[in-house]
Amino acid sequence: METVVVYKKTGINVMDVKEIRQYLPHRYPFLLVDRITDLTLGSAIVGYKNVTINEPFFNGHFPDQPVMPGVLIVEAMAQVAGILGFKTMNKKPQDGSIYYFVGCDKLRFKRPVVPGDQLQLEAVIVSEKRGIWKFSCRASTDDKLVAEATILCADRKIA
Repeated sequence: METVVVYKKTGINVMDVKEIRQYLPHRYPFLLVDRITDLTLGSAIVGYKNVTINEPFFNGHFPDQPVMPGVLIVEAMAQVAGILGFKTMNKKPQDGSIYYFVGCDKLRFKRPVVPGDQLQLEAVIVSEKRGIWKFSCRASTDDKLVAEATILCADRKIA
């Protein structure tokens, strides 16, 4: 029987940005996860992105009506899924592994994300076969759905 490890500390970070950076190769301005608050290895994760007017993409998207680009919301969901995959496999990029975002299905956007929003990012493992992981992902603000998608990631060795 497999042991399931659950990390959940209401109001306390399970992973802060310093630890997140150990599991994702992304750096400013492309690191889109600020903290992880819930993590069940082999199952699910919840993380957050605090959206501020200082984000570099707001200079052009759109200066008078700032809206977070949808592709970055999808990337943020993929990054949270990547953390879940890496933690579940007990691997880090420094171990010679990289997690590629390789596909997205059933993507739907429901509402815009604007400065001041806290984007809640959730991923649940659907399946894993030969290093290809499938996640059911959701993004929300103020308990309202912003976007949802099925995201595929591939675990590969760094060449």
